[in-house]
Amino acid sequence: MKVNVYSINGEVKEEIELPAIFDEVYRPDLIKRAVLSAQSARVQPWGNDPMAGKRTSAKGWGSGRGTARVPRIKNGSKAAFVPMAIGGRQAHPTRAEKNHHEKINIKERRFAIRSAVAATTNKEIVENRGHKVADLEQVPIIVEDEIEAVKTAKQTREIFQNLGVYDDVIRAKEGKRIRAGRGKTRGRKYKKVKGPLVVVGEDKGIHLGARNHAGVDVVVAENLNVELLAPGTHAGRLTIYTKSAVEKLGGLFQ
Repeated sequence: MKVNVYSINGEVKEEIELPAIFDEVYRPDLIKRAVLSAQSARVQPWGNDPMAGKRTSAKGWGSGRGTARVPRIKNGSKAAFVPMAIGGRQAHPTRAEKNHHEKINIKERRFAIRSAVAATTNKEIVENRGHKVADLEQVPIIVEDEIEAVKTAKQTREIFQNLGVYDDVIRAKEGKRIRAGRGKTRGRKYKKVKGPLVVVGEDKGIHLGARNHAGVDVVVAENLNVELLAPGTHAGRLTIYTKSAVEKLGGLFQ
């Protein structure tokens, strides 16, 4: 598959052949598993105190007294310890030792990354994610390596406008909204939209230039992962690759 390489001014500089990773089979089922595996790996263990409700010397009275055979506190008849008692233990408490990580085989994870990279070349899949790509001549967008050294938001805004992806940045900015439910009070008040992903061969300052644009992420080719390529398990993110990043991807995730 041949694609154009653009300058930071939006002009076509040359034409290159994409490596085999961009022709991988599209496997949404595998991509979903890989994303869920990455998300579950970050889950912080949680659980109740194992001794909650059990700190009591309550003892049952035994049979023959016409009462339920539940543990009762000394010098009284109040039930304790059992789940149905006030202040008793929980019936099936959450346990901190539980492992929440959904594992995935290494070869499957690499396959998922290759498949997600290939999905960035399919305009229909990218458009179905909600990205504004109707006016773009091709996806993905390949840019000269000069973009890697850009360090200001003003410069990156001009480059995004020249490349025709700034509409998608605006879409991400306007898509920020307050989350429904209790999550508002638990440190995740806002839901944010993902915009373009910039994949570079070497970060010479572009993360500084892009960090102030809504929804834009920057990643070095070696650190590329399926969660960045398929946010929320949905592949087809609008992606900008530098020429050196494309060359590096040819030998990665095999």
